[in-house]
Amino acid sequence: MVQRTHLTGARVVLPDGVVDNGRVTVEGTRITAAGPMAGPAGGPAAGPAEGPAAGLSADSAPGGGERALDLAGGWIVPGFVDLHVHGGGGASFSAGTPEEALTAIRTHRRHGTTTMLASTVTGDLDDLARQAAALSELVEQGELAGIHFEGPFISPHRCGAHQPSLLRAPDPADVRKLVDAARGTARMMTLAPELPGGLESVRLLADSGVLAAVGHTDSTYEATLEAVEAGATVATHLFNAMPSLLHRAPGPVAALLEDERITVELINDGTHLHPAVLGLAFHRAGADRVAFITDAMGAAGMSDGRYPLGPMEVEVKDGVARISDGPTAGSIAGSTLTLDRAFRRAVTIDGLGVEATVRALSATPARVLGIADRVGSLEPGKDADLVVLDDDFRLRGVMRRGAWVVHPEKG
Repeated sequence: MVQRTHLTGARVVLPDGVVDNGRVTVEGTRITAAGPMAGPAGGPAAGPAEGPAAGLSADSAPGGGERALDLAGGWIVPGFVDLHVHGGGGASFSAGTPEEALTAIRTHRRHGTTTMLASTVTGDLDDLARQAAALSELVEQGELAGIHFEGPFISPHRCGAHQPSLLRAPDPADVRKLVDAARGTARMMTLAPELPGGLESVRLLADSGVLAAVGHTDSTYEATLEAVEAGATVATHLFNAMPSLLHRAPGPVAALLEDERITVELINDGTHLHPAVLGLAFHRAGADRVAFITDAMGAAGMSDGRYPLGPMEVEVKDGVARISDGPTAGSIAGSTLTLDRAFRRAVTIDGLGVEATVRALSATPARVLGIADRVGSLEPGKDADLVVLDDDFRLRGVMRRGAWVVHPEKG
């Protein structure tokens, strides 16, 4: 018999609002109901929330397959979706091994990210192709939602934590080589569209069903608009690794913020963006066009120390990752962020509403990836991916496809 679990009593964030005394019912790997515990005058809830949850204890199992878990005082939100993450738990996707990739995946799952892309770092083309082939197996197994290539087709003037000697212009043949190496699992590629071959490569990616993301770019406002017209739809960590917004030279920031076709990534760790800048971007684009990301490297979920990032070494001090040596020494090298921290910061420090924050962490990135029919919101028929938070928005539990990754009663 398929186990039916009723999560009761918490505030449940649904696509159309927050239910204060809500219930989410999970059967197997799917959500089968989400809504209020009871209807008017204490009667049974109408519609999809109907069912025998009321009165069940956590240990009861009528018919051998039903139980309820009281989460009163907490929140239930959809599992987080991360478009941009390089590693975690001391491991990196760029290592190109299943063992390291799974360590990173499991680290972020314990912090609420139930769906993620694996982001690579600039490297030799053959090595990147090898990494893509290895990671594609984990996509096929359902562990990852796809592969994101960040580099090597980026500007040497805005390379950030990428190895300058390995950068190259986006020759469409090279772009095609990486896409083909991913065997249908490439979901996004970050490139600088102003480089030779840039616009042609954007068109190639769009025609191939791969998201073309503008990032690590020295592009002008006008050239960025050309990239959008060519098919670019994502801004890689807006503001970071691109020209600043100036009153006479608005650059890519203004072009990407103003176009309704663009989803903008924001790193909400308190280091990459000043809260005022984050607020400016969030309120200009709106929650339906913002995707909070981690851009996390291997140190996410770990202590300070030295960690690899592709071919480079990173030193983490006070939770901030920077390149330790070479021509880009001192550059911020991704983050050590996890999305549960990004959620709490958005609500308690940045003053964003819970519903808007949920959209930026779940619904919007799911839509961007084209998987909103399966994940990104708490609705019947979707994967049972959810996060339980306490009243202070600290992570209490994580469920992925109906199985507890972090049990709210055990931690």
